[in-house]
Order: sequence, then C-alpha cells, then structure tokens
Amino acid sequence: MSITVTMPQMGESVVEGTLEKWVVREGDHVEKDQTLCEMTTDKVDAEIPSPGSGVIARILVPEGTTVDVGAELVVIDTDAAGSDSAPAPRPAAAAVPAAPAEATSAEGGPRSSPLARRIAEDEGLSLDQLKGTGAGGRITKADVVGQLERSDAPRAAPPETSASAAPGTLGELLGRMRVPKYTPSSEDTVVPFSTIRKRIAEHMIVSKIVSPHVGTVAEVDLHTLVAQRESVKAAFKKAHGFNLTYLPFVVQSVVRALKQVPRMNSTVVDQNIIERSGIHIGVAVETEKGLVVPVIRDADHLSLTGLAEAIEKLAGKARDRKLVADDLHGGTFTISNPGRQGNLYGFAVINQPQVGILRMGEVKKRPVVIDSNGDDTIAIHPMMYLSLSYDHRIIDGVTGNGFLYRVARNLESGGFEV
Repeated sequence: MSITVTMPQMGESVVEGTLEKWVVREGDHVEKDQTLCEMTTDKVDAEIPSPGSGVIARILVPEGTTVDVGAELVVIDTDAAGSDSAPAPRPAAAAVPAAPAEATSAEGGPRSSPLARRIAEDEGLSLDQLKGTGAGGRITKADVVGQLERSDAPRAAPPETSASAAPGTLGELLGRMRVPKYTPSSEDTVVPFSTIRKRIAEHMIVSKIVSPHVGTVAEVDLHTLVAQRESVKAAFKKAHGFNLTYLPFVVQSVVRALKQVPRMNSTVVDQNIIERSGIHIGVAVETEKGLVVPVIRDADHLSLTGLAEAIEKLAGKARDRKLVADDLHGGTFTISNPGRQGNLYGFAVINQPQVGILRMGEVKKRPVVIDSNGDDTIAIHPMMYLSLSYDHRIIDGVTGNGFLYRVARNLESGGFEV
C-alpha cells in the first residue's frame, strides 16, 4: 500500500506554497509524524509531517517549486515499513503538471501566483516579460526569482518611487534614497536571508515609513501581583501542566485597557479610523527562524487561565513550526515579551496594520519610595518597565499615555481571578 502526501490547506487565504527543502530522500525510511519537507507560503513556514511509517518511494516535486494546495508532493510505500531492505533511491521526478489552464488572470494580466506577484511588485519587475513554467503557463516564484537573477531583467519603475513623483512626497523621497553598501571580505561569514527574515525586514521598513512612531514608558510596581502569583503558581502548574508566567496578567491588563481606550484597538484605512469590534491580541514569539506573532482570538472573552492556556498552545505551535496562516492573521494589538537577561525596556516596531505595541521589561527588585500610613518609606519591591509604541497619525499623547497608565494600574491592582 502507498500513501500520497499532498500540499495541505495552511489557512483559508493560502492557495499555494513553495517547497523550500526536502528533509528526506528516496529510499529513506520514515516514521509517522517525521518531517518530510519544509514549505513556505505567503503567511507562514511549516514542516510537512509523514502521515504514516514507510519508505520514500517517489519524490514528485523538486526543491524551489511552487505548487497549489492539494498538489501531490511525495509517495510513501507503507508495505516497506517493516522490511529490512529499502528500494534503491531514484532521482526526484518533476512535478506532475495539472490540467491545462489559461495563462491570463481574471484581471487580464499574466496568470501568476500571489507570492510571485508580490515579489515582482516589490522588485519593480514586469510580469508581462516572463514566461510561466507552472501549471497552464502560470508564473511562479521560481520564474520571478530566476528573472531577477539575470542582469538584463526588465524592470518597471514602482509608481511611488518613479522619477515623476511630486516633490515633497514619500515617493520622491524614496526615489532619492541611496543606501551605502558594504562589500564582504573573504574572512566574513555570509548568512543569506531566510524567507521569514526577508518578510520581517520588509514589514519593519514599511511600518517605520507608514507610522510615525512615538514611545512612552511606565514604571509598574508588581508587589501585589507577585504575591498573588506566588500563592497560586504551584497549584496552577499541578492543575494545568505548565508554569503561570506574568504574560497572561499583562495580556488581561491590556484587554481591560483596550476596552476603556478603543482608539488603541484601531487601524487606518484610507482617511478613516476603524475602531475594531473584536480584541485579538498578538503575542510576539521568537523562533529559530525569526520572530512570529501568533494571535489570541477574542482575548476579551477569555479568563486569565484561558489566556494562559492560549499563550502556551500558540508558543508550542510556534516552537514546533506547526503554526498555520490563520494563527498569524487578524491581530488588533501586539505584546512583545523579550524575556529576561537584563532587558530594562525598549521600543518595539508597530505590527501593521495595528496602531500600537506594548513591550515588557524584566521584573527586577529595586528600592522604591512608598506611602506607609501617610509617611514616605523605602521598600524593596519587584518593578517592571512597560513601553508603548503608538502611531501618532491617530494616537495623540494624551490617548497613548492614558492607555499605558491604565495598563500599569491594572497590573498594580492585583485584582485577577486565577
């Protein structure tokens, strides 16, 4: 018996993916859930696991090929699972072509994948000059990248950076920018950008250009919260199997503040401010391939325990590279927790199209002045800095500072139900 593994549906909006790397070869024995290959989509990178044990009989798609959802990737011979000898390896076959299709899109331009279109637009490359090698003449990522690598690749000037851009506009400024370049020496180590790193870089640049960032910092006294957490953390771990960190408390404090200051839960569309109806909190997670921001849906409907469970689940999926596109889509506000190791405070870049991001500092004991029955005294309390970056297009100082003040007071109150 054989199993044919296909390109899975990795989120509602994902229609295709690029096979970046094969982890196995023909003739290899694989166990159930063992990684077969690495796929990249417009939204997320993921590893494709084996649905069963067996021997890799045929690899159907070469590395670097973009395929549609449902396309056949590899055939696994399950009858050979218990055999002592595996079949001799055979060279990877070319991808099986799909049924013929029109080579033009519904809009009249060349038929192309969304990823190929995005890369071409970013690089100012005209798709009209390309011949697609995908199904039915479809232009794929590999076609665009191959053309860009050729020095004579015809480019179309991006509208925003064209020479005719009006003086004083963003397009005119970008058109005049000249970024100094460094020529690597033979002693340097060259580390090419991964696909995720490229997207992170693009997103950060766009965010800094689009949103005028303003930062503000609050000092938070966690004396009451730390005492509450200490009193319940052992029972919490026994009941749920993981540690209760400070992050769920911060998330719930942010959710409460967003209800009071809905402008921080907004986005900008053309010349309109859209105050979002749902509160969906993105939590930045560092992985071996870069930063990802999975989203806690309807965070305002979850208890503190529910938030802790959602964070633990999403962080685990991120570490195991099992996030799907829908896990990363639709956030309305983001919280960044860089962790310990001397992190006092810093300012994060806004996660577009949101208008604010909160960054947590390290919890450290410091001497502070407190009011004790009307007298000032010095005590040692656990303290933390919270920093807020907000979009000054629609968030004024009073609003931004008022929001951060509410988050800080929510944390200091210690009024959480665990």
